[in-house]
Amino acid sequence: MKGGILEVYLQSANGIRRTNIIGKPKYYVIVECGIQHHKSKTSKGSHHKVSWNEKLTFELSMYECEKLTHLGLRIMDKELFHNDTGFVGEARVYLDEILVEGNEKGLVELTPKAYNVVLDDETYKGEIKIGLKFIPNAVIKDEGKDLITMESGYEETVWSKFVDFCKMSWWRLSVYGRKLNPDEHKRN
Repeated sequence: MKGGILEVYLQSANGIRRTNIIGKPKYYVIVECGIQHHKSKTSKGSHHKVSWNEKLTFELSMYECEKLTHLGLRIMDKELFHNDTGFVGEARVYLDEILVEGNEKGLVELTPKAYNVVLDDETYKGEIKIGLKFIPNAVIKDEGKDLITMESGYEETVWSKFVDFCKMSWWRLSVYGRKLNPDEHKRN
């Protein structure tokens, strides 16, 4: 079946919101392209300069190429003690021009560019840097097309949470516990 291939190069993010209080943030991105979803690996680097350096590939049918308007990027943060994750922000990349130009020229590749990250309250905080490549008229396999659903991202077990907890230094936990209960350490 004929269609197109959209490659998303997820490079980095700068100045994004930190959602967790304890521990090092573990950011990942859920990239939505039409009905397909891909989840990136967790980030490397510090809070202020986050990097993924990962390529995600979407195989699009001719119908999807005609109807696709944008690419959604949701930045999430894995929480240490919760099964749910913290929403950091999102960005939208409109694809109309790249799809039209790709169909005309046969191939379009955009170098990584920064896009604003929008928070829950519709304000901006930080930016995410991505590159795009569109290859039209590619042969894609229609049957067996695996879509990664949102639920596949929540495969963490209680055991993995326990291991993450054990990675924290016991010294930090004991100091943190003392700060919470100052009355225990008073002399009579």
